[in-house]
Amino acid sequence: MMITVSREFGAGGSLLAARVAETLGWKLVDNQLVDEVARRAGLSADVVKEREERGPTFVDRLARALAAGSPELLGRASEVPELAEARQRRITEQVVADLASDHVVLVGRAASAVIGRQQDALHVKLVAAVEFRVQVVADRFGIPPDEARRQIRDVDAHRARYHRQYYHRDWNDPCHYHLVLNVGWLGLDRAAQLVVDAVNR
Repeated sequence: MMITVSREFGAGGSLLAARVAETLGWKLVDNQLVDEVARRAGLSADVVKEREERGPTFVDRLARALAAGSPELLGRASEVPELAEARQRRITEQVVADLASDHVVLVGRAASAVIGRQQDALHVKLVAAVEFRVQVVADRFGIPPDEARRQIRDVDAHRARYHRQYYHRDWNDPCHYHLVLNVGWLGLDRAAQLVVDAVNR
């Protein structure tokens, strides 16, 4: 069996995944997935993570529009942001498929969509109230609450768009997951224990 952990930004997906993996004695695949995607794509891990978390910027969208109308403005097709994201998505899918095996906990990267409804997979999504997540993100990055709220809005919107655009699914639909856990109400320890209990059953 494998576990995928999807998460709203600030809901503690990496922390919960680490606790679950440690309790079960399973392999955790989180940042090393980003490193492997970066290696295969010939990019820095920071660039890969930025694309995954933030999605196309206004400048990217403007470049895409210009390229569509006047391709000669961009030297190579690989410079078009939409193509770059699609290429990174294909590489990420391959890395997820390569790393998906028995006794592994995969964090994010649309792993639940890539793996699909395999019988040996448990798909978990972590959610929490916005105010709870604002406090978590503000504390984690040392930023004002307004900036934390903006980051939460942007990252969640990008994750929803990514699932919709590439997998034709609603990221927020609870039917795509076996467990949807409110970390703000449960706390990380109780939420992690519920995942462990589901695996043990």
